[in-house]
Amino acid sequence: MEIRISERKKAKIKLALQGSAGSGKTYSALLIAKGLIDGEFTKTAIIDTENGSADLYAHLGNYNVVTLQPPYSPERFIEAISLCEKAGMEVIIIDSISHCWDYLLDVHSNMPGNSFTNWGKITPRQNAFVNKILQSNTHIISTMRVKQDYVLNQKNGKMVPEKVGLKAIQRNDLDYEFTMVFDVDIAHQVKASKDRTGLFIDKPEFIINAATGKKIKQWCDEGHGSGGKEISMEIAACETLEGLRHIYTKYPEQQESIKSLILKRKEILERIQSQVIPNNQIIKNQENGIDSSK
Repeated sequence: MEIRISERKKAKIKLALQGSAGSGKTYSALLIAKGLIDGEFTKTAIIDTENGSADLYAHLGNYNVVTLQPPYSPERFIEAISLCEKAGMEVIIIDSISHCWDYLLDVHSNMPGNSFTNWGKITPRQNAFVNKILQSNTHIISTMRVKQDYVLNQKNGKMVPEKVGLKAIQRNDLDYEFTMVFDVDIAHQVKASKDRTGLFIDKPEFIINAATGKKIKQWCDEGHGSGGKEISMEIAACETLEGLRHIYTKYPEQQESIKSLILKRKEILERIQSQVIPNNQIIKNQENGIDSSK
């Protein structure tokens, strides 16, 4: 046991997209994945429980699909995530985790005995599934269906019924486990209902695109994992612009996260250099008998 200074590590995002049918959760998840890995879809996998909906967007790129058939037990989801991890996937999309909760509710309703006591047998299975997501060393995007209803809204002088989402079909407190939760409406507009990154919370509604994923990736890479402290110290100790260029090319995977440090150090070195050149000129003038004050 020890006490230490807090330090944010390089992160793997755990993101949930919740919305009603037709809101574009699968498509949005793929666009975020595209930004997270710079369009390298061969490192993305979708665990598909939505009757082949993952293949509808194959035109976006050659991502991988794991078709999950019933029963949608937590153990089968865990097995599918492990399969993707072993295959070297960097982004895993689980579409959707609502099927797992439906399965557990069905199991619970068919269990004999005391209903409250029976939850003691169900909850550990749900927790194992959630922990698998949280502990995975990959970016994970989970979609969740929401219970639907219709409301009447006025459009062009007429009352028109519109589909709205009410509550995610999953355990009540599950959204607390994710780094960020995006609510997607039927018009594909997105609002962050939870955001530990601070990138999207309290911001106007927007439509997800690949740039959304890139913004999240930049936040993830700002931590000091994978030798970040050492690289920062190397940049701070660098004395030449050529040396900075060498550091930048030496760490291709960290270029996005160290770019700001490189630019700051470059500015300092250029400032020092601009002061040294006039001083050298004064010395040279003095050696040649020239009065620099004139």
